[in-house]
Amino acid sequence: MSTDLSLRDSEEIQGDILAGFKKDNVSVLFLKFEDAARARDWLRRLTPQVSTTREVAAFNEKFSEAKQASGGDDPTSLTATWLGVSFTFEGLRMLASTDPFPTAPPVGGGLEAFKEGSAQRAGALGDTGDNSPDNWLFGNGKNQPIHAVLKISADTERDLQSAIEAQRIAAAECRVLIVYQQNAQTLLGSRRGKEHFGFKDGISEPGIRGFDRPDPSKPDEVDGHPGTRLIPAGEFVCGLENDRFSGPPSQYPEWARNGSFQVIRRLAQDVPGWWSQVAVKLQELRNAKAVPDHATTEWLAARMVGRWRSGAPVCKHPDRDVPNNPDAAKDNDFNFRDDPEGLATPLWSHLRKTEPRAGLQEAPDKPPLDADVLNGRRIMRRGTPYGAPFDPASEGPGGPDDPRGLLFICYQADIQRQFEFIQVDWMDQPNFPPNRDSGGATPPGHAKPRLVPGRDPVTQNCTNPDTGEVTPVDYESRNAGGLIEHTPLSFAQFVQTTGSVYAFMPSLSILRGLCEGRLTPVGQTTTQTGGQTGTQTGGQTTTPQGGGQPKPQPVKAYPCDEFVTVPDQYRRGGQSQYWAFHGDRCRLISVADGAAHTDRRVEDDTWLNTWTCLQGVGRVDCVLPVPDQQDPGGKSWYWVFHSTGGRQQYRLVSITCGAGRYTTTLERPDRDLTNWGSLSGVGQVDCWLPVPDQQRVGGKSWYWCFHTTSGRQQYRLISIADGSGHTDVRERTDRELSQWTSLNGLSRVDCFLPVPDRQRVGGNSEYWVFCGQSYRRISIADGSGHPDRLVDGDRTCDNWASLG
Repeated sequence: MSTDLSLRDSEEIQGDILAGFKKDNVSVLFLKFEDAARARDWLRRLTPQVSTTREVAAFNEKFSEAKQASGGDDPTSLTATWLGVSFTFEGLRMLASTDPFPTAPPVGGGLEAFKEGSAQRAGALGDTGDNSPDNWLFGNGKNQPIHAVLKISADTERDLQSAIEAQRIAAAECRVLIVYQQNAQTLLGSRRGKEHFGFKDGISEPGIRGFDRPDPSKPDEVDGHPGTRLIPAGEFVCGLENDRFSGPPSQYPEWARNGSFQVIRRLAQDVPGWWSQVAVKLQELRNAKAVPDHATTEWLAARMVGRWRSGAPVCKHPDRDVPNNPDAAKDNDFNFRDDPEGLATPLWSHLRKTEPRAGLQEAPDKPPLDADVLNGRRIMRRGTPYGAPFDPASEGPGGPDDPRGLLFICYQADIQRQFEFIQVDWMDQPNFPPNRDSGGATPPGHAKPRLVPGRDPVTQNCTNPDTGEVTPVDYESRNAGGLIEHTPLSFAQFVQTTGSVYAFMPSLSILRGLCEGRLTPVGQTTTQTGGQTGTQTGGQTTTPQGGGQPKPQPVKAYPCDEFVTVPDQYRRGGQSQYWAFHGDRCRLISVADGAAHTDRRVEDDTWLNTWTCLQGVGRVDCVLPVPDQQDPGGKSWYWVFHSTGGRQQYRLVSITCGAGRYTTTLERPDRDLTNWGSLSGVGQVDCWLPVPDQQRVGGKSWYWCFHTTSGRQQYRLISIADGSGHTDVRERTDRELSQWTSLNGLSRVDCFLPVPDRQRVGGNSEYWVFCGQSYRRISIADGSGHPDRLVDGDRTCDNWASLG
């Protein structure tokens, strides 16, 4: 029987929703737009870098296979950097220049929650007192507004910092302000996979129907993960099939399809206070003779959580942890049907409060509900700890007052029905499970009246900030006579909300639409076969749209990524034509010889995927013509550098000219930069500049390679030999841009465009240098040292009619 896992191949759903980023190093940038048009420019450059479910799922599977093959060690050679972007209600409205909800969303639903935002709904969520928005570091609705959230995840700290720096530069160029930056990192050593209180996290994530492979013998569970139920994908991704209790997929606006609503919370953890209180409460229980003699602080802490530090469930291992049992550490094959009173796993434990499983009763005399009744309440959690782990002996990072906690992120199709319901109706509700209070009467089998179970003491504030009244939890135990005793325990607050945002993570199609200022899909990726991607009519190159997809809406073609000379249209009739690449599109422009160098747009933008050789490329970073393969027999070859999943690769392509048409071909598929010896240590190649008097001299061509490594752009000198192998050599090590007199004041260069009639004239070659929204003109002399000078200072790219 075939299994439908088609969601794994989705290039519409952003990564991290269904396919978790699963990286050790995370940074979340909270962003403010200062200008809608510039914000669209920023998004236009970002969108090709956004990770898709397909990319992340394929990488995670490959990583898992390599880890198993190595006996459990992470494969250090297999790394990636993932980006995900989401928007608040105000951010969507600003980008789209229209209200996402032309009519008011239904009262009390998730769409209303998204529109109002977490600060406005803080009181109902228990975010009062110390947790109130007045004390938040971001998202409080009073200081800087947040319009977008950019999540960056990487395997290494170096890769993360490099990506952060690149995104900081991109944001600054488009007047996008970073309101707050929160870094987070998986804890190291024995703490790996755990949060700061010391307990394994992320064990109970649901499986997803259509994404996770079902168990052949138990088709409602994930293969290899006993007890992990498969949940309809529509509980996390809007518009897909969902649970029968969740309402029809049509309840969402069309722009929400294939997207997910995101909740982000910065939760500060008081680790010393946690363990201190656990010890105090254990002594109270000992005094009440409510715990066995062998009970320790670890024993009580495990009951508060519902699992031991290793992740082993208390209900299966009631006496002690089993840290050396990997199966127990990821065990979900249990429920609470046989523990209705919470004698093994307390009713108020974090595990039962957040996911009651099979065993939840509407009243003590009612039969327990099946677990699938609660499918519509599940959320997809993607949290990461932040701050140094607690070390009582540390005077620096790791000390008792050092900031630490959990960067909580979750995805769901309905914020109110899922996150808020769990938070308000389960975790923060003292009378959940419901109807436990016996109202002063002693039920049969109990030594005294029942109490309400109490709030979740692990995460919630059990103290009323207005009255100071503490709501205790009801610790239930069995006395020597077999009757159930009820011992109240009052806990102070361990976890404080210090920031919160509600956002929406759109599909890739909607992202492209937002680049155009609309909340409708444009430029859907299609598969195109065949060789021809361009025809020539009346001397002008045309690039047809593949698959009948709509043309992109007019936008500015800067910041520019790369210019590629049309092979047979260089200085022809006093005009030179270029393909100008920007974001996920390309346009054809021309530049005239002469003092004015008049430029014009020959053709409007087309999507990159209309080029056969660029299928699967979201954005072209830079292009390097193969030096000895330019127009032999009408065919020119190029190395195209592009980034996929945050990691740059390159491919070999060709463009054939003649007989009135252009044909592009993918000559060799993507390879890693490690195949270039001259690029050792390079994170990303940004642009190439040929050394003007060292092209094909003695069978070798020299280039300045500008690259970004560890967040800083530098350059090195390399050479490439003619011949089938095209042997490359690093001729000089990295240097700073400050070595170039003509680049003074620039922290990076996007691309160079040779001034067509000013190449090697009088021993000098001139170039336009593009950086963000501006450009300048420089000159490089032939000869030793290649002295450079600034010809014209910075000007706005608005001066280029062809790029407007």
